[in-house]
Amino acid sequence: MSVPSAVPRTAPIAIAPKPPPRFPPSRQASINYSDSFSGFRSGINTPDTDSLSGQPTSPCEACLRRRLECVMSDDEESCVACQTNGAECSLGESPPPRKRKLNGDAEESGSKRSSPARFDNRKRRQNPPSLSSTVTTGMSLIEEMANFGGPTLLKRTLGLQSDRYSQYIGPTTDFEPSLINLSPFDPHDESLLARGTLRKVGDEDTFLMLPDSLTPGHAHIIEDVDEIESLVAPHGRKLIDLYFRIVHPGFPIVQKSVFYEKYDRSHREFSPPLLAAIYILAINWWDHSEELASLPRPNVRELERLVRVTLADAMYRPKLSTIQAGLLLSQRPEGDQWAPTAQLVAIGQELGLHLDCSSWKIPPWERGLRKRLAWALYMQDKWGALAHGRPSHIFSSNWAVPVLTPHDFPDIDWEESDAEARIETERGRTLFCQMVQLSQILAEILETFYTLQATRAVANAGPQGTQLVLSLAKPIQLKLKEWYSGLPDSVRMDSTFQSATMSQSNSNNNNRLSSIGYLHLAYFATEITLHRRIIRSIDASCSSSSGSTIASLSASVNSTTSSNPSSTASNIDPYIQHICRSAAKARLISAMDFVNRLTPSHLRAFWYFASKTNFALIGTFGSLLWATSPGREEADWYRRRLGEYRWTLSVSSKPGEGHKGLTEFAMGMLDISTGLLKQLPEKPLLSRSGSAVNVGAGVNAEVMRSQSLLALGTGTGSAQRGGYGVGSPASSGFGRMGSMSGFNESYVRGGPDRRYQQPARGDASGVQSPRSISSDSSDEGGYGNFSVTAGMAGLAD
Repeated sequence: MSVPSAVPRTAPIAIAPKPPPRFPPSRQASINYSDSFSGFRSGINTPDTDSLSGQPTSPCEACLRRRLECVMSDDEESCVACQTNGAECSLGESPPPRKRKLNGDAEESGSKRSSPARFDNRKRRQNPPSLSSTVTTGMSLIEEMANFGGPTLLKRTLGLQSDRYSQYIGPTTDFEPSLINLSPFDPHDESLLARGTLRKVGDEDTFLMLPDSLTPGHAHIIEDVDEIESLVAPHGRKLIDLYFRIVHPGFPIVQKSVFYEKYDRSHREFSPPLLAAIYILAINWWDHSEELASLPRPNVRELERLVRVTLADAMYRPKLSTIQAGLLLSQRPEGDQWAPTAQLVAIGQELGLHLDCSSWKIPPWERGLRKRLAWALYMQDKWGALAHGRPSHIFSSNWAVPVLTPHDFPDIDWEESDAEARIETERGRTLFCQMVQLSQILAEILETFYTLQATRAVANAGPQGTQLVLSLAKPIQLKLKEWYSGLPDSVRMDSTFQSATMSQSNSNNNNRLSSIGYLHLAYFATEITLHRRIIRSIDASCSSSSGSTIASLSASVNSTTSSNPSSTASNIDPYIQHICRSAAKARLISAMDFVNRLTPSHLRAFWYFASKTNFALIGTFGSLLWATSPGREEADWYRRRLGEYRWTLSVSSKPGEGHKGLTEFAMGMLDISTGLLKQLPEKPLLSRSGSAVNVGAGVNAEVMRSQSLLALGTGTGSAQRGGYGVGSPASSGFGRMGSMSGFNESYVRGGPDRRYQQPARGDASGVQSPRSISSDSSDEGGYGNFSVTAGMAGLAD
């Protein structure tokens, strides 16, 4: 089997001849795909089946010499290739030709595939169509066979044909788009060319359809999919049920009805990497199946080896199933890598996923699937860019995919009598759509603050850099607030709806899990990403004024007597510095409290691939606030809170739990960050009257307020108030400031609503992390309270 070291860049249009197949045509013809991907239940093939309809028993001499697929023409006197090239076909000299087999698979040929059915179908075709039909599949049979052999969901598909793949014809290729309409298209919008078949799906969009049979690894597909199925046999169906029960509701990128339709016929109808990816993900919840829990697990390492090899081959003939397999494999805790994301984005563009397919001439269910896959690919790119600190591959200027609507989820994923399954499915769809919207806000943050151009702009602003960052942050902060306030009740962590359904689920089915945790964790990661940039800009301004970095600034502060803290004062308005650090602290406390409140039904559910990084970002953000603290009191507060956060993560990482990898990664990163922070010199003691962020008695409060409003912009008063209610973060540890209005107060208080209310000290459960010492409480003073309460702490019992 071919295992290329890297997927070569494919030309936008395959005008040049394809390389010859690795095997002679006779062997290629022996690989029948009637049992692969998408045939009719009656055994009659469509373009979506893997059988090569109309292929003679043996190729003619011309096709054999040229190593081409040999397909009989409608008059049965010569093959299509010879008629196209004006050559004499050796098949025309043979005895009367055999009737064409519409399905040549000997294993599955039976009474339902009898010859009368084929003869009747041929009698209906009195007027043979133009030779503009496709070379490899007999596309002209589709409409006549639309109702033959029962319904199927795989007719006339573009991205899931099992013997052809598509390449989008872009506007700058060597194929001039304005000449496409000069080609004679048949009633099925296809036109035969020397190097493939054009398929026009809309007024502006055209694809080139190419045969799978000439691509590397094609001859081994049946062998590979059989080996994958044998590794999990006889538990394949149970694993698929497990996948659609746990993973699919929160990540609906597979068409459930189509998948089951195909699997009920044969596992050979699937792309090998997609089938293997679903099995690999489902095995993570092996213990959640009563029938599987007591049985030994399949060989996951062998499945992973097969999926790597088969996915590399599938990239030579990209289809929607290739994107599905790549996205599912990326959801494994160890499967997140940046380079494969770039490959998936490139394949998605090859398939036209970046385009608006709303009016394309493809099945309606495929339009919905394409939109869901496009947005899943968008999320993979944006969250991968965040996790890896890399430039995104997808830009708004080349993205035309409309927002998702309920019509893009056409599956009926539940039994009519199963009300609980209906609720879970509808919640999963809402969850996915909300994650898409949040990813768009994250993309704006990355584009506004973290590109090279944006970084240079802030650096070039000099002392005004912080004001520039804050002015850019304001509209994004408001978008985050609006997103959160608009969350439907079904995906709120604190809603009555959520509590009722979870309690009902726990009473009726202890295995019922909820994936909404990854959405809320992603929200906190987005908030943190915005506030990290603000805190960095403040620190950079402080450093530029004193000529030092964080580490050297600490050394400078340490060498200065505590009686003269103003010697390191920066040009940042103390009032602005105060509200920025207070807002950042509010986000940190709320994020830690959220993690603490997660229950086993959340933690053991499906988590989006970026979740392990998002858990770690909370600790990283706390480390940044620790490092940039102006005094020892505030630094000690962050040190203790990070210690408690690490303990909370460790509680959720009990041996044997499927969510172990999520929090282990975060603990490891937190240990690295805190280890580096130990190298900082001890910070000076700062009294509240001498704090660098205190307004001070000698400063005119009204002047400072005017300056801050000028920098931040005016707000809308009480309409923007609200937040997490985290112990009045505006006054935590710094003494209460004067009244604030508009965006300033909204910015400090933290956004959407008060659902993550910080418990009062009297309400705390009393559980402490190993690093929290009771005697330390006197040092906290007004720095706020954070204590481990319910949720994850309950796992320790």
